[in-house]
Amino acid sequence: MFGIMTKRVLILGGRGRIGSSVAHDIVTHTQAEVTITGRSPATQLNDRRLQYLELDLAENQKLRAAISCSDVVIHCAGPFHYRDAKVLELCIEHSVNYLDVSDHRSFTIKALKYHQDALKSGITAIVNTGIFPGISNSMVRHDIEKFDTAETIHLSYLVAGSGGAGVTVMRTTFLGLQNPFHAWIDGKWQVVKPYTQREVVNFPKPYGNNGVYWFDMPETFTLPKAFPSIKNVITKFGSVPDFYNHLTWIAANIFPKSWIQSKFGVEFLANVSHRMTDVTDRFSGIGVAVRSQVSGIKGGKNATYCSTLVHNNTATAAGAGTGSIAQLLLEGFSKPGVYPVEEAVTTDLFEQIIQSRGIEIISNWQ
Repeated sequence: MFGIMTKRVLILGGRGRIGSSVAHDIVTHTQAEVTITGRSPATQLNDRRLQYLELDLAENQKLRAAISCSDVVIHCAGPFHYRDAKVLELCIEHSVNYLDVSDHRSFTIKALKYHQDALKSGITAIVNTGIFPGISNSMVRHDIEKFDTAETIHLSYLVAGSGGAGVTVMRTTFLGLQNPFHAWIDGKWQVVKPYTQREVVNFPKPYGNNGVYWFDMPETFTLPKAFPSIKNVITKFGSVPDFYNHLTWIAANIFPKSWIQSKFGVEFLANVSHRMTDVTDRFSGIGVAVRSQVSGIKGGKNATYCSTLVHNNTATAAGAGTGSIAQLLLEGFSKPGVYPVEEAVTTDLFEQIIQSRGIEIISNWQ
């Protein structure tokens, strides 16, 4: 690992469940001073290294000033469907390293266009950090490196109840149902309808067999670029209890399109779902399971390798994914440019930082 120095971290959207988890991870594992931002007046912070800044992303001069005096900026102010790349632009302008927890390909595409600008500025910018995408992408890289030629990636995600996250994550789920998307299938881009083709996947305990459905994720777009031998990238998502899957399927396939494509409809569904999970979280828990399965050629034969991760709190796991990469940057890691996680973080580094957080990944040949 690299030498540790005291640095300043700015977390935009740091009062949300994900942002708070990122802040907690950084305070726990580094000596950095952390400033979190939010749009409303501050509440009491429980750590002397945490500071609060009232800030709306529309306040350009205030945002510029906050970024200019930071060493690492972490963008947690979703949903990212609506975000432009202004924060990344300012980080490039002021030569400040950048991370985000973005989870939609439209934002990822915007961010990756700044690769050459980030190279010239000398900053490391890594997008799609968190649990999925994030840790999941590094799990895939780990698995692909076991093969002579990897051909198919099958990622399955399962979240119990609210996952410990806030209503913003609920909005993200319903925003992901709005439009068909392109998936890399049989070596070409094909259109897939979200929340279709239910598949029962066996996750580790305590989840077991659960249904997952096609879902638009940035890794559907970034993994084929990172690993050119890949012919298929499948990304599927499901919820616990299973009746949430059926309700989401109804929203995607039965509700009038005008509902799911309107801001009012998304807001209504997100808030109703969040209130429902307030009840069901008591017996479902708020955990997450990630299953990475890679198939390809090993020693001249067809083979399949699988890695799984289970954590009892989805938001905490996301905080660990982002916080661990922030730790690398704070300790001197540098890879100038803009990258998704799987192109930026080597498997050796990933294993070191994830093990330091007590997160266990089980891997084996199938």
